[in-house]
Amino acid sequence: MPELPEVETVRRTLVDKITGCQIKNVDIKLPRLIKWPSAHEFKALITGRTIITLARHGKYLLLYLDNEMIVVIHLRMTGRLYYVSTADLTDQFSRIVFELSNGDHLLYADTRTLGTLYAMRPDELWRISGLASLGPEPLSPEFTKEYLAGILHKSKGKIKALLLNQKVVAGLGNIYVDEALAIAGLHPERTANSLNRAEAERLYSAINQVIADGIAHGGTTFRDYRDGAGKSGSHQNHLRVYGRKDLHCYQCGAQIVKKEVAGRGTHFCPHCQR
Repeated sequence: MPELPEVETVRRTLVDKITGCQIKNVDIKLPRLIKWPSAHEFKALITGRTIITLARHGKYLLLYLDNEMIVVIHLRMTGRLYYVSTADLTDQFSRIVFELSNGDHLLYADTRTLGTLYAMRPDELWRISGLASLGPEPLSPEFTKEYLAGILHKSKGKIKALLLNQKVVAGLGNIYVDEALAIAGLHPERTANSLNRAEAERLYSAINQVIADGIAHGGTTFRDYRDGAGKSGSHQNHLRVYGRKDLHCYQCGAQIVKKEVAGRGTHFCPHCQR
């Protein structure tokens, strides 16, 4: 699933291209992806409207229109949102096509069709429970050392599970949690409240570092993820542990281990992350 760095990269590579464009038409090829309102109403609400900007909150993209409607897009596992010319409308997994006034298109493609789209007013966003309940994001003023230390102190669960909870920290997913724990030198099965202050501060810095690095590298591409221009990210070339099972740790030379933690495949160094 695209995580915060990937979704932010999509936003950055699209916002200048689509801001100020009018949505001339919407071709909804798979209506069930529209979760609110009906696909027919969705099309009626946004056709003819001008795009004010494209924002992001956690892993959600928010397309603001001039009639105060917001198109909310959650890419989930394999969703891709990118900008194409008419000549490039050849994606076999194209599900929804937004025709723009400049003659180009904003295309939503999705291999596994797990993504979701909504058209809502600001006072209706509470209907999307995952969006309404998001915790603070890494790199934001709300995400402080004190906040993270307080959350850790209150939790008796495993640190990996806690960090995957979007109500605790918005935007983190499996890849970046594994990477943050590796940088901080923490075992993913440590109980959260067992971390001392120094360890909590290391984790705080590591979370911000992996998110900033992921954005700087245009996101992580293993299979489906592409940015708003249809290009792959390069952060996969900089990963310390994720996807490196049985390969040597860059720091100590031990073999990277993969096991299931919190229901997710989890990579770590058994020597550096005891």
